[in-house]
Order: sequence, then structure tokens, then C-alpha cells
Amino acid sequence: MTLVTTEMTDQAVAKAPAAKAVALPVAAGERELRLDLFRGMALWLIFIDHLPPNILTWFTIRNYGFSDATEIFIFISGYTAAFVYSRAMLDRGFVVASARIFKRVWQIYVAHVFLFTIYLAEISYIATRFENPLYAEEMGILDFLKQPDVTIVQALLLKFRPVNMDVLPLYIVLMIFLPGIIWLMQRKADLALSLSVLLYALTWQFDWYLPAYPNGFWAFNPFAWQLLFVFGAWCALGGAKRMARILSSRITLWLCIGYLVFAFCVTLTWHVPQLNIFMPRWLESWMYPINKTDLDVLRFVHFLALAAITVRVLPKDWPGLRSPWLRPVIRCGQHSLEIFCLGVFLAFAGHFVLAEVSGGAWMHFFVSVAGIVIMSAAAWLFSWYKSEIGKGDKRAKSADADADLAGGGS
Repeated sequence: MTLVTTEMTDQAVAKAPAAKAVALPVAAGERELRLDLFRGMALWLIFIDHLPPNILTWFTIRNYGFSDATEIFIFISGYTAAFVYSRAMLDRGFVVASARIFKRVWQIYVAHVFLFTIYLAEISYIATRFENPLYAEEMGILDFLKQPDVTIVQALLLKFRPVNMDVLPLYIVLMIFLPGIIWLMQRKADLALSLSVLLYALTWQFDWYLPAYPNGFWAFNPFAWQLLFVFGAWCALGGAKRMARILSSRITLWLCIGYLVFAFCVTLTWHVPQLNIFMPRWLESWMYPINKTDLDVLRFVHFLALAAITVRVLPKDWPGLRSPWLRPVIRCGQHSLEIFCLGVFLAFAGHFVLAEVSGGAWMHFFVSVAGIVIMSAAAWLFSWYKSEIGKGDKRAKSADADADLAGGGS
């Protein structure tokens, strides 16, 4: 969610002693459009997956493997956050960089609270207006309607969340620990990643989790999902460059392809039960359940295989990244926080339309495409507004400079 160019400093980062230990992969001022592209795609896929099953649902990656768009989103968030704020830490020091990170955490928290308020109002209004309490039950807000005072407090503590509102709380928690992650990675990157793997293993061993309200636990366990976030940070701070030889290996390529084919064959049995007879019982007992809450190893490896192949076939200087056809999805990736919040709102609106308006496959297709178009239009508006603000700042600085010259000459 953190934008590379928004938080990037213009000054050089070679003066700090720790700078020698960090190899930042992208030149200052340069934007990695592949990150924006895949983050925007993840936002579109998350929106589609939150809708009732429809034609476009079959184009999301969760139907063809173990992982889904959430893994893409969290990995890129860790990558971009570490890349951006590590520059600030090298240039301005730990305290200033931490202050900037916590400012971003506060912005995400405020966005979450605002989205929570609007989301509750949307669901409550529709459930009352159409006299259908099932909406409140399906979206998980019955506890709010019964005890709004208690539920509001629990929501502010990130313990109560309606359906589809689990990603931002996870990201808030991960970002809180980012200063320490970056500090350690700038000195001992492999040690930081090893500690992350250890925490992940201990989480599985001792069943660590964060409690949710009114019962249960977080849908995305931060103790487990931190591994993907930290791995993204490790890749951003030189890990990806050190893995270049492994990623370019033909053996790695075929191992990734083989694993993706295996995952596809397994997920095919979920959609076509008749094929389940070909699944060995010992494999099922070892593999199931594939736990999303605790980021199952099979999901993590599936994402790694997808990422390894993607990096191999899509170089960062690919001309298609400048194509106008990809500009809408890239813009969505560049304004990920706003577009994610809008996508959650639109997902319930689409759910309501499909539930109340009779329509078949074409109505499902129309609702899905309409949501993507609205998200793309909003991203274009945000980009336009940002560019106009930038122009206004430049004109203001130019006017100030002219005034200073005029004053100096008089």
C-alpha cells in the first residue's frame, strides 16, 4: 500500500555507515511499475473474489492453485514499505524514519475506521430498507446491531471486523513492527529473515493467534503472515539480487512449473468432485486442510513459484508496462489504500444488486466489470488530483522565487 514515490526522499543515501550493507534494487526517483501492476491486479482480484461466484471469478488465481491475491498484496506491501522507509532510515536515521512509518500506520488506521463506519452504514441501511436481516448476518454485523457500544470499542481495537475487512488490520500490525525489521535488515538481513521463519514455525507449533470479537481469532494471523511481509522486505533490501542466479536457473524454472501443475491438479478436484478418486488418501491426509489463516506452507510455496516465473518472464523494462491498456490497473496499484477501501464498499453493493435484481451470468459479469471500471475511474481521479496539486506547488514555489527576486532587486 505504501507508495514508492510518495515517501521517497530525493537526497542520496550513501553517507550512512549501514548503507554498505543494503543494496537497494531501484535507482532513486525510479518507480517499479511491475509492483504497481501486480498490486493493482491483486486489488481487482480481491474485489472479484468478494462477489458471489460469477464468470470473472474463474479468472482469479485462487481457482487454479493454493494461493490467491492476498499473498500478492502482502508481499508487495512488505517490499515497497521496506524499500521506501529504508531509504529514509539511511538518510535521516532510525527515529525520523520510525516517525514516518507510524504516521503511515495512523493513516491506514484512520482509513480502516472510516471504511468500517461507511460499511456498517451501508449494510444496516440496506438490511433495514429491504427488510432483509440476512444481509447483516452474512456480513457479520449482527453483534454490532445487538451491542453497538461494546462492538464499536472492539472495532477500534481491531478485534471486531465485518466480512471482507481483515486485510487492513493485518497490514496495520505488520507496519507497526517495520522500524525494527528494517533496522535489523540493514545490518543482518539473513538473520532478520531467519527470525521471521522461526516465529512462523513457533506459531504453527504452539498455535499462537490474536483473539477476535465476539469469539474466534483473526482471519489472517499476523504471527504467520509476517513471514510473507518480511520476505518481501528482504527481497527489496538486496535479497532478490542475491537470488538472481537461483531464479535464472533452468532447474528452478522446472521445479516451479511442476509445483504449479501439481497445485492446479489438486484444485481441479475441488471443482470436479469426480476427479477426487485420483487423489491418494495419504496425500489428502497430509495436505488438508490448507490453512489460509496461518498461511499454510503450500500456499507460501505456491506464491513463490508464481513470483519466480513472473520475474523471469516479465523484466522490469518490459515496454508493455508503459502501454495505455495497462494504465488503469497500474493506477489502481499506485493508489492501493483508497482503491482497496472502495473495492470493499463496491463488493457489498454488487452483492446486494445480485441478490435483489434477477439476472443470470450476464448480470454477474456486468456487476463485476462495472466495479472494476469504477475503481479504475477513481484511480484516474486520484492521479489527476495528485498531479494538479504538484503543479500548484511548483507554481507557488515559482511565484515565491519571483517575489524574492523582485524584492532583492529593489
